[in-house]
Amino acid sequence: MGIRQGPVGALIGTVDKGFWSGRSVLITGHTGFKGAWLTSWLLSMGARVAGYSDRVPTEPSLFSLSGLGDHINDMRGDIRDLDALESVVRAEHPDVVLHLAAQSLVRASYQRPVETYAINVLGTVNLLEAIRVVGGVPVTLVVTSDKCYENHEQTRGYREDDPKGGHDPYSSSKGCAELVAHAYQASFFSGSDAGRVATARAGNVIGGGDWSGDRLVPDVMRAALSGRPVSVRYPNAVRPWQHVLDCLSGYLVLVQQLWDDPTLQGGWNFGPDSSDHRTVSDVVTRLSDLWPGEISVALDAGEQLHEAGTLALDCTKAHQDLGWSPRWDFDESLSRVVEWFVTYSDQGDIAAVTNAQIEAYELSKGVAR
Repeated sequence: MGIRQGPVGALIGTVDKGFWSGRSVLITGHTGFKGAWLTSWLLSMGARVAGYSDRVPTEPSLFSLSGLGDHINDMRGDIRDLDALESVVRAEHPDVVLHLAAQSLVRASYQRPVETYAINVLGTVNLLEAIRVVGGVPVTLVVTSDKCYENHEQTRGYREDDPKGGHDPYSSSKGCAELVAHAYQASFFSGSDAGRVATARAGNVIGGGDWSGDRLVPDVMRAALSGRPVSVRYPNAVRPWQHVLDCLSGYLVLVQQLWDDPTLQGGWNFGPDSSDHRTVSDVVTRLSDLWPGEISVALDAGEQLHEAGTLALDCTKAHQDLGWSPRWDFDESLSRVVEWFVTYSDQGDIAAVTNAQIEAYELSKGVAR
């Protein structure tokens, strides 16, 4: 399809620096992997960023290594604290709220199911309620997960109107968050003068600076840096791997267009092309080829909790209605992961490599549609 022109001449489907320059943005979960990349990108475009998070979740972390706390209003608080959220929304008076705060690990959800539901479901309720009570927020984007769908191990990608659900507490909680956001949008944000609410679902997001536990790429990179074998579960599981900047570009493009078009409220998939739906084994093999040293692999023979064998997203809606497409394919994404972690291993400038990858992404050619 042809790329449409926006109202101010920007190409629809691309991140518009002019839109974000001077814009007041509140990010929940800004200290996490995706939140730190998002904060870096928004700062590079001149946005005024405030972040609300309970802690820096890992050590090391992209957030700390990049010194992002020195350039934003860096706040600590619990997403389950409604009074605190109301105070933050009232004080910041944001143009855009990007809700990323979550308990984001499947295996941790088996260990701490009550906490997972409280953070992912009640936390979403609390944020939307704070925005409703305070008022004056033009656009809110609630980030959930590709795992929000009721998984039937089907070969086609899940579409936005497919049923929500989930076998494990994490997936179920993200399906619940989708239902919460839809109910709030329909009940409180549907008027012509009301703020707008949408949800975004992304695939298996990868990139430099992810130190989360029980995630494939961070596990492989930790093994590479330490010289110890990486333990691999489910080598034949298929996932929609995408670079974090592709994922975030979808979020930003959606917000830009939702600002002027309330008909875009609802749920949106942002995933890679079908050619980048690869197995766990494919990822480990390619990272081993790219890493300058040796990476040894061992199959995890421990307790295997339920995880979907096949999971993919159908992103036709974002392609057609937003003009959005992924820019970095499987090989480029993994090359950028290795580039980032090599810089870390060499004690290089983390903020510089992060910003250089953002600039390279902005200059890259989109996938033709």
